[in-house]
Amino acid sequence: MKQEDRIKIVELIKREVVPAIGCTEPIAVALCVAKATEELGSLPTHIDVYLSANMLKNAMGVGIPGTQEIGLPMAVALGATIGESSLGLEVLKQTTSSAVEAAHQYLVETQIRIQLKAEACDKLYIEVHAKNETDVVEAIISGQHTHFIYLAKNGVELLNQEKTCLQGDFGQEVELTLERIYEFATTAPFAELEFILEAATLNKQAAQEAFSQNYGHSIGKMLLMGSQHNLLGDSIYTKALSYTSAACDARMSGAMVTVMSNSGSGNQGISATLPIVIYAQEQNKSKEELARALILSHLTAIYIKQSLGRLSALCGCVVAATGASCGITYLMGGGYKEISYATQNMIANITGMLCDGAKPSCSMKVATGVSTAILSAMMAMEGKSATSAEGIIDADVNQTIRNLTRIGSSGMLETDKVVLDIMTHKTK
Repeated sequence: MKQEDRIKIVELIKREVVPAIGCTEPIAVALCVAKATEELGSLPTHIDVYLSANMLKNAMGVGIPGTQEIGLPMAVALGATIGESSLGLEVLKQTTSSAVEAAHQYLVETQIRIQLKAEACDKLYIEVHAKNETDVVEAIISGQHTHFIYLAKNGVELLNQEKTCLQGDFGQEVELTLERIYEFATTAPFAELEFILEAATLNKQAAQEAFSQNYGHSIGKMLLMGSQHNLLGDSIYTKALSYTSAACDARMSGAMVTVMSNSGSGNQGISATLPIVIYAQEQNKSKEELARALILSHLTAIYIKQSLGRLSALCGCVVAATGASCGITYLMGGGYKEISYATQNMIANITGMLCDGAKPSCSMKVATGVSTAILSAMMAMEGKSATSAEGIIDADVNQTIRNLTRIGSSGMLETDKVVLDIMTHKTK
């Protein structure tokens, strides 16, 4: 592979695999509010937030970091009071107990309205109007969690990139196929890939934090205890499920932990990382082998998301766990053929798992994804693959991926509407 192509791919990964604190949907809302507040120059007395359906769905039921609170009002309040837009997806990094107390008081004193933007131009869309006694600022994020496309104060435009609203740059300038991803991950100099090891460090720390507390449904901790009490056995399989779901437990419940995200999702970053980290650790793999497996995993997830989109009706664990299965297969000694088999097996199995918002029970879906990733890798190493005679599987693995993303991006549109309707009309 040419060096210029490797450079583009590295830039793509570094743009899509970044540190994040908290669930990225409410955090992105906090980021937009923080930016609007900074431009306003004082705390807003009124904040109106307009969100696309997918953003609203993913931000309703998740913990806000460091607060023991669930949902958007606290994210909005913290974004206004202590948010720093320069920190990106770590915008609420300065959250403390006193900051939470001040945010509670701010919620009492401030008019905050959160509404659905029915005709949003992208599934990932945030529009904030922040006002004080004399001024009003409008800020819009679209396409990516940190991508501001519009900023205006008192009607004077400070930024206007609305023409990019439907694009949401996802590195389409880098032409990817599964074979090209494998070539890059296995042949690029280790020095160009070593940066990905930070994902292993951050995401493992998040899991270890979860083991010390009781976050959410404590799926990861329960699996770890089950292993220790010989209910599940002390195996690589159990540890992979435990560590991955534990990091998700902590993140979804508002733990103040930083994780390495993928394509704007912390849970995808966790799922694309920790199963591989645990397998490599238990099998005494080298740092270089681990790095190459992680690159293979994260880049596969990015590739799938290029045609699926950042937000969809399809659960992100399907995408990230497919990447993880490729990475595990590589560590098992598999080549491109086996990695393509693992991908086919993943898509034959858990395609259709729907996203019903970010929430503590996401760790259950993460565990399901990891379990399927390991099963798919094992099958691949035995030379077994779902075939084109079965369901949506095509003889060409890249077409199979496009079949998956077609289902998630267009085939499940009505599913998305029904899910949101159910979520917003439940009996409390």
